[in-house]
Amino acid sequence: MIGVTITGVSGRMGQMLARAVAQDARCELVGATALPDHEWIGRRLRDVLPDSASDVVVVAEAVDAIANADVVIDFTAPEATREHATLCAQAGAAHVIGTTGLDADDLEHLTRCAVHTTIVRAGNFSLGVNLLTVLTRKVAEALGDDFDIEIVEMHHRHKVDAPSGTALMLGEAAAEGRGVALDDMRESGRDGMTGERQRGAIGFAALRGGDVVGEHQAIFAGTGERITLGHIASDRMLFARGAVAAAVWARDQAAGEYDMVDVLGLR
Repeated sequence: MIGVTITGVSGRMGQMLARAVAQDARCELVGATALPDHEWIGRRLRDVLPDSASDVVVVAEAVDAIANADVVIDFTAPEATREHATLCAQAGAAHVIGTTGLDADDLEHLTRCAVHTTIVRAGNFSLGVNLLTVLTRKVAEALGDDFDIEIVEMHHRHKVDAPSGTALMLGEAAAEGRGVALDDMRESGRDGMTGERQRGAIGFAALRGGDVVGEHQAIFAGTGERITLGHIASDRMLFARGAVAAAVWARDQAAGEYDMVDVLGLR
């Protein structure tokens, strides 16, 4: 059995991850964390999460929850994920990261931690989205900058970061296909007199509203034709199941940085 700790178990994704771990015969939940002031602290998961049979006690200190884990699944916030990465590196636990909004400093920190443990980080853990990422890279490589690229995403009204991690993942794939750095070609938030679109730019548009789970499109617009690749998610459990699959895969990998394309053998 693979011992799994879930950080941020009280959140929407955390609760789904707990259910997904319970449904996977290869895994056992051995730890769970929540914010220090959350009402779940000190209580058994079975007493606070409907349908859970776990006797794991929810704790505030991540070091306690990570110490005995084979793998940590982490869909929290950038600052917390940095701390968890350090603890995973010290404990030798693999780290599966679905946290979005990580900046360059955060990513550099993860790279340093990956010298000592296995890190699987993805903007999206869906099989379909990762296939979309592969296709986006291939189409960008085939078409070149005669086609303008726009990444469009829509999520529920409560999402706090934009563009989404998945949108950025698609943008990175498009940039890789063109042999450029996304940071050099990224164009977001157009408003007012912006002037003409820069040749080769990779544009982003973020829509928010309702209870949308996640919709993404990679649009390649040329003269007289347009190619649209897309994915629609209607059930968040698909992300949780993908993260658990990544956790099972990660336990037996050498230290280093990986993503879902590696997990799925699509690279």
